[in-house]
Amino acid sequence: MAINQSRIYLASQSPRRRELLKQIGIHYEMLLLRNNPERQVDVDEVVLLNETPEVYVERVCREKATAAWRAMTLRNLRPSPILTADTTVTINGQILGKPNDNQHAAEMLRSLSGKQHQVLTAVAIISGERIECRTSITTITFAHLSEESIRRYLQTGETHGKAGAYGIQGHAGAFVERIEGSYSGVVGLPLFETVELLKSFGIAAP
Repeated sequence: MAINQSRIYLASQSPRRRELLKQIGIHYEMLLLRNNPERQVDVDEVVLLNETPEVYVERVCREKATAAWRAMTLRNLRPSPILTADTTVTINGQILGKPNDNQHAAEMLRSLSGKQHQVLTAVAIISGERIECRTSITTITFAHLSEESIRRYLQTGETHGKAGAYGIQGHAGAFVERIEGSYSGVVGLPLFETVELLKSFGIAAP
């Protein structure tokens, strides 16, 4: 099977990841996995027993890549490297996934208020039998959040579908007192690690 190394697929529904790839001049095509609740999911994102945040985010990212390669093959698409990513938020070793509802999101925001937490984003590229992964870890210090500020933030709708119940590129940017690490990694795609991975597969950003 001849693999086209001049382009990539992006297996992610995140508009932020699309914007970040465009920012560094990478041309890509979308490759979406199944997103129908009536069908079997491609990747199990449930945290396994005794799984650390770093092991968890890398496992999910690799499984997304494997599932995406399988989907590309089954759909008889032209083979090209596939990029996947996964982001998780952790505080004191506890993984905060995506909130189920506003009440759950409020609980997460209260747990982050006035404290440091880590945002881990793993990015992987798969091409045939080869798969490589890099992980960015960034420490965020949140200001103290009043109940009123949490209530107003919930009204923005930004908590939906976001690990840790916030998006740093939106209104929640005002919550951040300090950031140590990769801003783009917190948004959803660490650009330095992504470019290094692309280079290793012979794909260079302009």
